[in-house]
Amino acid sequence: MAVYTQVSAELMARFLDDYQTGELISFKGIAEGVENSNYLVETRGGADGHRFILTLYEKRVDAGDLPFFMALLDHLAARGCRVPRAIANRDGHQIRDLAGRPACLIEFLEGVSLTSPSPVQAHAAGEALAEMHLALEDFTLIRANSMGKAAWHDLAARCDGQWHKIDPALGQLVQSELDWLDAHWPVDLPQSTIHADLFPDNVLMLGDTVTGLIDFYFSCTDARAYDLAVTHSAWCFNGDGTGFDRAVSDALIVGYRSKIALTGEETAALPVLARGAALRFTLSRAYDWINTPPDALVTRKDPMAFARRLQFYADPVHADVFD
Repeated sequence: MAVYTQVSAELMARFLDDYQTGELISFKGIAEGVENSNYLVETRGGADGHRFILTLYEKRVDAGDLPFFMALLDHLAARGCRVPRAIANRDGHQIRDLAGRPACLIEFLEGVSLTSPSPVQAHAAGEALAEMHLALEDFTLIRANSMGKAAWHDLAARCDGQWHKIDPALGQLVQSELDWLDAHWPVDLPQSTIHADLFPDNVLMLGDTVTGLIDFYFSCTDARAYDLAVTHSAWCFNGDGTGFDRAVSDALIVGYRSKIALTGEETAALPVLARGAALRFTLSRAYDWINTPPDALVTRKDPMAFARRLQFYADPVHADVFD
């Protein structure tokens, strides 16, 4: 989450007039993340609640993909998954225009995002991820992974000549890993609609209980084991990527497997998929680090935190992580 597009109080109030949300009493920008502009909105007297997230879609989110995301959330909510519903206005529209951007008013879910998850919390997250995959077995819409392997070479090219702004050795690490993954990337794994970005800050919890999965704007059709690998790379290391927590890792995987039995091919592919996940976030963070506008209300994220994860997964010493 972030704020690139500024919205005035007057414009916000006029936007909300088309909803059953009541009177606007406050709103503020949310600085975390890098993809879209987000505001926490509070109202009073409405039929639909009193706290919402307003998202204006920017950068990598294609407006043509928004119906996919809305249908995905509706599908998951109908099957009892804890996800934030998109709120329709009085005319039944979930997607509208605000300040020249596609915008959506989204249900606010209770819970907090973790910075240092415990093994018990990681187990719950693994279960929630698997439950999401099971709920999506009959979801028929398809969306290609816009940040999948096919996009990594393009991202690397866009950073070419600028790696020194991050780390002088990063360019060589990225190129060697691109070459290796091109030669070893697994195919024909079981597919699903996946979250593809299930970091701890996209999982809301109260104590050890998951209360919500949020931010589905990278969701796509891809290998479900890749979703587990992305989640593993996000949950099992400290913030700068220098420390790996084996207890959290084991708990996350056991939690997932308690709901879905991975195939032998998926288990064998996980180390490679994890290297791909670490490279994907190294590249997207590097691009954002280099290209984020200086006046944006946004928290840039260190690409080296995932470059270090990448080096961890590539080290044969750690080959047993997913056993």
